[in-house]
Amino acid sequence: MIGFASILCSCNQSNTKVVTENTAKHINLLDTAKWFIGTWQSQSVDGVYTETWKLKNDSVYEGVSTVVVNQKDTVFYESITLEQKNQEVFYNVSVKDQNHGEPVSFKLVGFSDKQLVFENPTHDFPTKITYNRITEDSLVASISGKVEGKDKTEQFPMKKVK
Repeated sequence: MIGFASILCSCNQSNTKVVTENTAKHINLLDTAKWFIGTWQSQSVDGVYTETWKLKNDSVYEGVSTVVVNQKDTVFYESITLEQKNQEVFYNVSVKDQNHGEPVSFKLVGFSDKQLVFENPTHDFPTKITYNRITEDSLVASISGKVEGKDKTEQFPMKKVK
């Protein structure tokens, strides 16, 4: 995902709810991400970035993220699950040839009807993944954390294509 053009996004986070055990008991947290379902895309000079999300069952969404250049060469591929386990939701990412083939999990730590925030403070980069729904057919995904001691954020604006 490195190399995509970044944009600045100003989002009102004052309505973001912190995930607590009490919150999770009263709602199905996975339902807060229903707007993920579909295919989201961004085009730049670096290629076409696509995320496709499908409902696997009532507790798991499956996603695939790719970067394709020259309309034929896949230069990046990751599989993702959004999974509710008991009263918690996890964003699990698997990238071939990284982390010994094991998924890296990020826990849902905040949400609203327009934002989902996942964190894993022990991961090298990113430590935080945020999805901001801008409109019904647009969102901005961002990854952030520290690289060599400096804050770094990459943003991926996407439009819904399916």
